[in-house]
Parts: sequence; C-alpha cells; structure tokens
Amino acid sequence: MTRNSKAVTHTISIIRSRGQLTIPDSIRAIREWSSPNSVVTITSDRPDEIVIRPHKKEYDWDKMWKLINKSRSFKGKEGNLSQFIAEDRNSH
Repeated sequence: MTRNSKAVTHTISIIRSRGQLTIPDSIRAIREWSSPNSVVTITSDRPDEIVIRPHKKEYDWDKMWKLINKSRSFKGKEGNLSQFIAEDRNSH
C-alpha cells in the first residue's frame, strides 16, 4: 500500500494515562504526515468521534513581507531596526 493511499485502515488502540494515544504502525505507514513531532489538529464535533488531521497553517505572504519591509524601514538615532537586531543577535 502506498503512503498516499486513500484506503481506510481500522485498528484498535488503548488510550493510556494522561490521554496518550499511540497511532498504530499500520496507520502511520500510509499517512506521511503522522511522523514523529508532526503538528496535528484534533477536533471532536460528535460525542462518539475524535478526528486527528495534519495541521496546515495558512500564511498571507504578501502581508508578511509588507510587515518585514515595514520593520526594516524604521530609523533611529543609531541606525535602523534591522541593523540593531542583527548586532544584538551577534553580540550574544
């Protein structure tokens, strides 16, 4: 079975203390996003169901770059903000 397969695999797991749940190998093998340290979104809209999905954060890159360019444009008595941050990081 390929990793991108849409096949549904059913298995049984046990929820351990502190709510820990191990995703079985048979599921992880077909879902690439379920690797260690993956960020997931967990929802429960129905009383008998918990859904785990890969977390996909959407970024507004145009807005992000505008904010970056804005922060780079700030000037002060000693130079600009970007220069200050770079020097501060290098001094530690």
